[in-house]
Amino acid sequence: MKKVTMQDVAVKAGVSKSTVSQYINNRYEFMAEPTRLRIQEAIRELGYIPNFVAKSLKQKKSSTIGVIVANILHTFSTEIIRAIEDACEESQFHMFVCNADDNPAKERDYINMLLAKQVDGLIIFPTADNLCLYEELKRSNFPVVFVDRKVEQPIYPTLMLNNERAAEVAVRELLKKGHTKIGTVSMSITQKVSPRVERISGAKKTLTENGITPNESWIIAADRKGIVPALEKLWEQEDRPEAFFATNDLSLIELLKFLRKKKLQIGEDVSVIAVDDSDFLEIAATPISAIKQPTFQIGKDAAETLFNLIAEGEIEDSYEIRRYDPVLVERESVQVLGEKNNARSV
Repeated sequence: MKKVTMQDVAVKAGVSKSTVSQYINNRYEFMAEPTRLRIQEAIRELGYIPNFVAKSLKQKKSSTIGVIVANILHTFSTEIIRAIEDACEESQFHMFVCNADDNPAKERDYINMLLAKQVDGLIIFPTADNLCLYEELKRSNFPVVFVDRKVEQPIYPTLMLNNERAAEVAVRELLKKGHTKIGTVSMSITQKVSPRVERISGAKKTLTENGITPNESWIIAADRKGIVPALEKLWEQEDRPEAFFATNDLSLIELLKFLRKKKLQIGEDVSVIAVDDSDFLEIAATPISAIKQPTFQIGKDAAETLFNLIAEGEIEDSYEIRRYDPVLVERESVQVLGEKNNARSV
């Protein structure tokens, strides 16, 4: 099948090739409406597909961005991606989505691949150990926005939850219902992932401010496979938590697996609250209280911030970290202490 060319479109529409080029490059200022409609109809009838690679080389922009998430399994990540996609559609950008899997080497490979594809900018949920690469991008004046996690120096705009405040809201909700024996479940903090570290810190700080000494043995921070064994070990102790704060959706899933295995009833035997809301929490056998992040607003703001960096063409020396307030969603998983049964012996 013969490839349809720009010249074919020009002949079909009865205009010059340069006029078709102006249409494809969105330069309509001096183009009559009937001319624009004829070109549009010719493109549709002929099935012409513009060569966007050639277009990007000519314009020195591709109208494409890259999004590298740390872990696409998080509900948080998928909602952010959806919000970025909506913003891209509105601003006539395309996007590539990559999953770094919390692996710095994988993240580096994706950054290099996306740069080779001539993306105009990147939105990164940064992993550890790639500061040198970020600084190299900064020196080359390449637009980047960080989401969810911060790096040592705020060299790029960074958008993230007020994590200590989120933990404070969660722990205060448990305290308000009479719970003082509170455990924390988190994914591993070996790589010092900032949301995890800040949420654990916020939980400990809130307990201390309320006259409760945090029990370090009740703080579980491990990879997914290690969370349930760590909880099993905790449950061997005579003194156990009566409530749990899960720092994100994945750690909550592992906590729920453990509670089900032990036949512990949420809201009766143990109270549970978590950061990150999702549909499954609302329809669980016992709907679970959550600290909701404004994911769609964060995603929209991240995209718009990146578009502005791309348009301005200049990166500032440093940026303030933009923090978002958490919202408490109260459900039945946190009960008043006197209204539930004592924890079962298992």
